[in-house]
Amino acid sequence: MTTNTSESTAVLEHRLTAADRCDSCGAQAYIAAEVNGSELLFCAHHGRKYEEKLRAVATSWHDETSRLVAAG
Repeated sequence: MTTNTSESTAVLEHRLTAADRCDSCGAQAYIAAEVNGSELLFCAHHGRKYEEKLRAVATSWHDETSRLVAAG
């Protein structure tokens, strides 16, 4: 039996769950940014809205918005 490592890796990269909520509006968070030692969570909309400013000061950026693409 073979294991598809790319599928296993993709699952491990998804650390945000439905319980993680956007700090701006309360929608499901798909982006996590660490700024000054604190984690900020954003939905796809607010993550994109603030991305340029956040990336300038964030020590890490975790983006799971690819999960929003519907499987065809």
